[in-house]
Amino acid sequence: MEIKMLMFPFKASLEEINKNPENYVDSVFSCLESEFLVMPKGAGFVEYPAFEGGYEALKAATNGFSMLDPANIYPVTVSEPMSIIVLRTMLGFTPPEWGYITTQKTGVTVSQGFIRSLDRKIRMAPDVELSTNGVTKERVEAMVQTACQLLSAGAPEVNIDQLHRLNKADTKQGISSIKNLSRIGAPYAMLLYERFIGRPFAGHRDSVSDIIGDSLESAIEDVLTRAGVSFRKTKRAERIEGFDQTPDFIIPSEFNPQIVIEAKITEDDGTARDKVTRIQHLGELSLAGRSLDNPKYEVIACIGGRGFGVRREDMKKMLLATRGKVFTAKTLDHLVECSELKRYRSNQ
Repeated sequence: MEIKMLMFPFKASLEEINKNPENYVDSVFSCLESEFLVMPKGAGFVEYPAFEGGYEALKAATNGFSMLDPANIYPVTVSEPMSIIVLRTMLGFTPPEWGYITTQKTGVTVSQGFIRSLDRKIRMAPDVELSTNGVTKERVEAMVQTACQLLSAGAPEVNIDQLHRLNKADTKQGISSIKNLSRIGAPYAMLLYERFIGRPFAGHRDSVSDIIGDSLESAIEDVLTRAGVSFRKTKRAERIEGFDQTPDFIIPSEFNPQIVIEAKITEDDGTARDKVTRIQHLGELSLAGRSLDNPKYEVIACIGGRGFGVRREDMKKMLLATRGKVFTAKTLDHLVECSELKRYRSNQ
C-alpha cells in the first residue's frame, strides 16, 4: 500500500499523532528495511580456503583425528595458526569460554584479553606463523592440552533436564565421533539440527554487530555534513555531562545540546523494546523541568531492522517520545527539513 507523505509522523503535529497513531505507525513500518540476510564481512573475516587449510593441517597432525596428542598438535598451531580456530570450532566454544576452562583445568591463566587478541590476530593474518614469545607459548600449550582432553573424553553424563556443550555429533563419543565424521561426513539432517541449535552465522553476526550499526550512523553523518549542520558524534560508552545515557549525535555540541539523535538497528523485537525504552528516557530527560512545548532539546530517532516492525505499541511510544521525529533509512532525506536541524543548516 502506498503511503502518502503527509502520513509520515515527522510531518505531523503531536496532536495529529495522538488523534490517529495507527496510521503513523503504519507509515514507519512501511519504510523499515531489514538486512539480516546480508552481513558485512568486516575485518578478520575467515574465508573458507583459509579455514580448510587449518582443518587439513590439524587432520594431518592427528592422523585423521585418530589421536589427539598435544605434543603433535601444538607445533601445528604455531606453523598453521588457523588450526587454533578450527580446534575452537570443534569444541563449540567462544574464545573467552576456552580461556576460562583452560585456566580451570591447567592452572595456567588464559585471560579473556589474551585469547580474544590471539583469535583476532589469527583471523587478521591466517598465513602468518604464530609468535610464541613471552607467555604465549605456555598459554597456547595449555589451551591445546585442554582441548585435547575435552575432545578425547567426549560428553559426560548429565541430568536428563540438562544438555552438555560437547553433546554434539562430532564430539559426543570423543575421538571416535570426530574420526567418523571427518571420514564419512555427517548426515545433512544432523548438520541442519546443530546449525539450528547454534543459529547460522551467529558468531560472525556478533562480531560485526558494531559495523551493522555503523551503517546507519554513517548515513546520518552524511546527511548532516551535506547540510552543513554542526554536530558531535559520540563514541561508544562515552560519558557526556548532562546525559546519563549518551545519545549518538548531539547538535550543535555537547556544550549546547539543542537536538539529540539516537541511531538504532535491530532484527530482534526484544532488543527493539530495550532501544525504545532508551529513546523514551531521552524524551523524559528533555522535558525535565520543562513544558511539552518547550523541551530542553529535540529528540530524534533514526531506526532500522525488522525488530522495530513487530510491536505496534512500542512504536507508538517512540512516536510520542520523539513527537513524531522517527526516521528510517528510506526517509533520511527528510531528516533536516522536517526537524529542528533545519535551523542549523549552512549549506543550501
